[in-house]
Amino acid sequence: MTASATVPLSLSVQQLEIWRGDRCLCRDLTFQLAAGAAIHVQGPNGCGKTTLIRVLTGLGRADDGEVRWCGYLREEDKADYRAAIAYVGHGNGVKLGLTPRENIEVAIALLAQSTPVAVDPVLVRVGLERQADLPCGMLSMGQRRRTALARLLLGYVPLWFLDEPLTSLDTAGVSLITGMLKQHLAGGGLAVFASHQPLDLRPFPVQSLILGAAA
Repeated sequence: MTASATVPLSLSVQQLEIWRGDRCLCRDLTFQLAAGAAIHVQGPNGCGKTTLIRVLTGLGRADDGEVRWCGYLREEDKADYRAAIAYVGHGNGVKLGLTPRENIEVAIALLAQSTPVAVDPVLVRVGLERQADLPCGMLSMGQRRRTALARLLLGYVPLWFLDEPLTSLDTAGVSLITGMLKQHLAGGGLAVFASHQPLDLRPFPVQSLILGAAA
């Protein structure tokens, strides 16, 4: 069932249980995320942060529990849920033989939006206007990360999932993603991000979700 525009935006997770082989990554995980708020997933390497985010996006499967979007079970309308989320994984997912401009153009084409998206303002926003037409294989890891993060700016989707968004970013890059997140939350968006480093998103509320130590 597609969520009505009158239903408040929310992500609800109830009694989620995830196993990796014979090791339980989480059990009875329950939380509620409302519009304008974020969750910071924390924990040591190997504790399951990436696995949890992939499960929440629908790219992975939980062993038990449920995920609800705007009150509806995610499985009731998978297409509606997919349209409501944006995901930037631990890997950048950019084509190294393409330029930042071309990577962004491909992402726009895959979104199949009715409203055209201007590429140049996006490149300026992520600080890649001077590297716009260089192959990504020639760029630094931080510049490739900025190219990946540019996908968040191609159209409004309410729910962001970010796995280690600060990877390879310098101080200016950290300020960039902090500003992007604040703007998203100010517009009523929601965000779930995994990071070893804190992000100062004040005045917006940020819950901490700490996963257990690696075995």
